[in-house]
Amino acid sequence: MRIVREQGLEAKVADVVEAAIEAAGYRLVRVRISGLNGMTVQIMAERADGTMTVEDCETVSRAISPVLDAVDPVDREYHLEVSSPGIDRPLVRKGDFETWAGYLMKLETTRMVGDRKRFRGRIVEVSETAIRVERDQPAYGEPSAMEIPFDAIGDARLILTDELVAASLKADKAARKRRGDPQEPDAGDEEGSGLH
Repeated sequence: MRIVREQGLEAKVADVVEAAIEAAGYRLVRVRISGLNGMTVQIMAERADGTMTVEDCETVSRAISPVLDAVDPVDREYHLEVSSPGIDRPLVRKGDFETWAGYLMKLETTRMVGDRKRFRGRIVEVSETAIRVERDQPAYGEPSAMEIPFDAIGDARLILTDELVAASLKADKAARKRRGDPQEPDAGDEEGSGLH
């Protein structure tokens, strides 16, 4: 279950596509709407093991396009982009925070937590209701670690580091080996695109 969720129109689109994505055998990671190319609706999805190929993006795109066309949550023409979460992925489930504990991340809260709304550091502990972040650059007099409740997290994503790239490639290779897939690189971004 996703604990970091969208708001507004992005939430409407997520509500429309999430069941179709799950029925196709994938998990919704995030929906983002931007002004690129007039309007772009980006759907990030992944397999349960965290991988996502170009073919997977195409499968998800085919699964959600009819649903989006039928429900039509966006009141104007837009480009649909289905992609993998990428290496510097958003963290949206408790399991994401557990999997990527120890790696550098940035986080923004929806309310003040210890007189701040923005944090950068490493996840050092994950409980049922919160994460503990060891901050990498606390200001003088500020605590080096902060507990941040899950219900206060508005956005969290990993920060691209050499350590993260190496770990991501290793995890991707192991997941592909478990599935018996060829050892090819991950899809990256931008895959099943189309105008709607």
